Amino acid sequence: MFIKNCWYVAAWSSEVVAGKPFARTLLDVPVALWRDANGKVIALRDRCSHRGAPLSTGRLEGDSIRCLYHGLRFDVQGRCIEIPAQERIPPGLDVPSYPVIEQHKWIWIWMGDPAKADPAKLPDNHYLDDPAWRSMEGYVHYDTNYLLIADNLLDLAHVSYVHATTLGGTEAIAKVNPKIRLSDDGVHVERWVRNTVPAPFVQKVRPYDGPVDRWMNYDFLVPGIFLMDSGNAPTGTGAPEGHRVDATEFRSTQALTPESEDATHYFFSQPHNFLIDQPEITRTIHENVVKAFLEDHQMIHDQARNLRRSSNQDFKMGSIRADEALGKYRWLVQKRLDEEAKVKVQAESY
Repeated sequence: MFIKNCWYVAAWSSEVVAGKPFARTLLDVPVALWRDANGKVIALRDRCSHRGAPLSTGRLEGDSIRCLYHGLRFDVQGRCIEIPAQERIPPGLDVPSYPVIEQHKWIWIWMGDPAKADPAKLPDNHYLDDPAWRSMEGYVHYDTNYLLIADNLLDLAHVSYVHATTLGGTEAIAKVNPKIRLSDDGVHVERWVRNTVPAPFVQKVRPYDGPVDRWMNYDFLVPGIFLMDSGNAPTGTGAPEGHRVDATEFRSTQALTPESEDATHYFFSQPHNFLIDQPEITRTIHENVVKAFLEDHQMIHDQARNLRRSSNQDFKMGSIRADEALGKYRWLVQKRLDEEAKVKVQAESY
C-alpha cells in the first residue's frame, strides 16, 4: 500500500525532453510524461482507454498525444478528442491525468485526489539549482520495497560500517545517540560527532590536517524525501554552537518513489558550497557518493533476498536503540495509510 495524497518525485527535469514521451511506473501505475508547446510537463495514465496500449509509445501532436495502436488522440487533461473515422466520442474514453509541478530540477507528481494537490506542501529542494551550490544528478533503481531504503536513511549509524571507506571513516558515528523529533510530516534527526576524523570522501577534495566536528542533521519527510545538512569543521572552531569556520558543507537531497511494492526509484544529489568554480571537485564528490550509495544498494538487496527466503517466514526484525527514528517514521506512514483508508471507506459508504 502507498500513501497517495502527497507529492512524489517522478523524474529529473532532464529526463523529460521536448518532443518525446517518457514512461515511468509510479506506485504501481504506469505514467506517461511529456512537455507541451510551452515546456510544461504533462502526466497521464500510460494506458490508452481503448485497448490498453501504452501512450508513451505514441506520437506527440502539438499539446496532444496520439496512441499508435488505433489512433485515438488525447489532450493534456486526458480527454479523448479524436477517433479516426468516427465523429462521436463515446463516454468513458478519457484517461486519468495527474497534477505535476516542476521545481528545482525535480518533476513532482500527485497520485491521489487532485483536489488536495497543494503546491504549498512541496518540500524545499532548492539546493539542486541554487547558484551558491553545485551538484550532479543521481539515480539508482532498487528491486526492493521503499521502506527498506527508508530504514537505511533513518539510521545513519550504518555509515560506520557499510561506508567505512567512503562516507564513514570511524565507528564513532554509530556510538552517538542522535536527537530525534517527530512532526506531522516526518522525522527530524540531529547527529554530532565531535573531535573525530573527517569523512574519507571529504579528504579527497578538501583535506583537513587534524580532527573535526562532524554533523548529520536531516529531515526525512513523507512519502520519502531526505533533506540533510551535513559537514565537517575543525574541532574547537565552534561548529556545534553554530559557527561554521573553515567548514565543508553539503545539502544532500534525496527522494524515494515506489515503482511497485518490490521496486523503488531513488533520486539523489549532494550539493556542496565550497570550491564551486572547480567542476572536477563536484564530479569527485558525486562519484564518491555514488560509490557509497552502491554499497547501500548491495546491502539492502542482500537484506531483501534474505527476508524473502521461505525459511524466514517466522522471522521478526529485532529492535535496538538506533531504530528509534525509523520506528517513528514507519508509525507515521501507517498513520497516513490508515487515514486515507478511512476516508476511502467513508466515501464508498455514501
